[in-house]
Amino acid sequence: MAKRKLRNTSKDTSSVVGVKAGQKEMTQPYHYDMFTFAAIALVVAVCVVPLTAEISISGFPHHHPHIVLRMDEAFLTVNNELDTEVVVSWMSERCYQCLYQQLGVVPAGPSPGQPSSVDFVVSTQHGITLQLNSTPINLELCTVPFHFGEHGNYSLWVKNLNDSSVVNCSVVTDADPVNSYIPILVAFLIFAGLALVSAIGKTLLGLDVVRGFLFRIGGSMETERLINSELGSPDRTVAAVTDNILPPPPSPSKRLRSLDTFRGISLVIMVFVNYGGGRYWFFKHESWNGLTVADLVFPWFVFIMGTSIALSINSLLRAGSTRCSLLRKVVWRSLQLFLIGVFVINPNYCQGPLSWDNLRIPGVLQRLGFSYLAVACLDLLVARGHLDILTTDVWWSPGLDILLYWPAWLCVLLLEIIWLCLTFLLPVPDCPIGYLGPGGIGDMGLYANCTGGAAGFIDRWLLGANHIYQTPSSRVTYATHMPYDPEGVLGSINSIVMAFLGLQAGKIILHYRDLPRSIMSRFLIWGLFLGGISAVLTKCSTDQGFIPVNKNLWSLSYVTTLACFAYVLLVLVYYTVDVKKWWSGAPFYYPGMNSILVYVSHEVFEEYFPFRWRMANSQSHAEHLTQNLVATSCWVFISYVLYRKKIFWKI
Repeated sequence: MAKRKLRNTSKDTSSVVGVKAGQKEMTQPYHYDMFTFAAIALVVAVCVVPLTAEISISGFPHHHPHIVLRMDEAFLTVNNELDTEVVVSWMSERCYQCLYQQLGVVPAGPSPGQPSSVDFVVSTQHGITLQLNSTPINLELCTVPFHFGEHGNYSLWVKNLNDSSVVNCSVVTDADPVNSYIPILVAFLIFAGLALVSAIGKTLLGLDVVRGFLFRIGGSMETERLINSELGSPDRTVAAVTDNILPPPPSPSKRLRSLDTFRGISLVIMVFVNYGGGRYWFFKHESWNGLTVADLVFPWFVFIMGTSIALSINSLLRAGSTRCSLLRKVVWRSLQLFLIGVFVINPNYCQGPLSWDNLRIPGVLQRLGFSYLAVACLDLLVARGHLDILTTDVWWSPGLDILLYWPAWLCVLLLEIIWLCLTFLLPVPDCPIGYLGPGGIGDMGLYANCTGGAAGFIDRWLLGANHIYQTPSSRVTYATHMPYDPEGVLGSINSIVMAFLGLQAGKIILHYRDLPRSIMSRFLIWGLFLGGISAVLTKCSTDQGFIPVNKNLWSLSYVTTLACFAYVLLVLVYYTVDVKKWWSGAPFYYPGMNSILVYVSHEVFEEYFPFRWRMANSQSHAEHLTQNLVATSCWVFISYVLYRKKIFWKI
């Protein structure tokens, strides 16, 4: 196809589309000084990252001074040389079976060879497809798939070639976009450098020569201090060695650092994405089907909570606690989590006093409390205090970690059957049976008010539309207007399943306490098994499976996929932290030891310095990333200080 030669300052892209008679062609450790390094890193990040962004943006030629671009936006000038008006519409590539949304209308060219031009602002988060239709007969002229770059300047030329029935649509890059991912690279290099320096420092401190040198320096300083102080006077008494003839108290049971490290990893990422994640799309929740980084952490936190339940209840039963007393503690803790979530986390008191009219009832802590209550009660029903007296010489002994707890497994299977029946069999007014879509413009706009299907209907019927989440992530891509809560009632069933799969990891640790190889092999087997279930349910696709991976719905495939990831990650952390002891788990270990305090506090103090401040450029990924990394690092440092002072908030 012939192409028109453009001016030298433009670079032609490979997005050219021709249409003839309606036919389309598309192209397409325990070292405390690490926190000193962390503080240095934060200073460097504050200074360097914004500078990097300024350098990148300073070279951008502003062809449209009357329009100010925001994050994830680009300029698009549509030049129409046709003798008819052109309607420009667009659709995101992440929007499954969606209607096109109108971008604007470009008038016909005033004369042959002289185009009319209209400027638009387009999104750069994902690739989009532009559709151009002629008016008034609404004939599709061409479709152009293209992924625009942030703050780029582009032109779309619509013209006839030699044959007047052939329409040529080509996108040309007039000014290169900025690289908005450079701040991530800079931040990664800073923290990777800190980890390297910390590892080198630990290695040097382990050398006999360095340790001897430090010991001599420390010994001479201590001698001088004693001589020059009253503590070093001859009258000072020294305790007799015979005072220590009593045997030391029994040491407590060994705590697996890998579990707290795993919990800390989940929590740190959760805090980072809650604070904004630099406003990058992959640090936000997916609009509907699919996964981003933000979608990983909450299920992992639920998973490791289940693991901790198994170990905690076993330890308390071995210590002589009764099941009734443990049940009272479980109910009280669940109630506390629920109340903190409803009255502390959910309301925004900066906007005024608590209002019952629009108080959101579901939430993260409420979901945690409900899952904890259900799984802990199931474990109290079947848990055994002493596992060392069980026989291991029968053929079914390799399945003891499952067979001994069959009543609990039966309850979980019944719960999952209830979820499946409600999801796929419950009639929802004006919606198809078993609908799992987002509504809005999805599914060609046929079910605009059916967001979430049965899950959304149950929440609106049971809790009321004013008491659930009003701005779900589906609004971003699918333009939905129905309230929908990702922590709703129906999804809580699958969060129980997720916690119970974590409970199974705890049972494996208990049954194979001194056999790390067996623990890791069973973790991997479970990961493989759950991954296979996910592959079948999703058909290895984002949108076309039987049950797609969906965080908003907490679908069954979402649970099996994230549990698969959790088992694999737990193997890696367990092997490096508790088996080989290559890594102490720092710095994630410290927030993992104070998870509830860190989570609640990061929500309460979100709008306070040093977690947030007025930015010089609020439309800069670099400044948002710097602010969010500083805020997250502050909570890691606070948790470290609390750990050193042995302050732990337990509820």
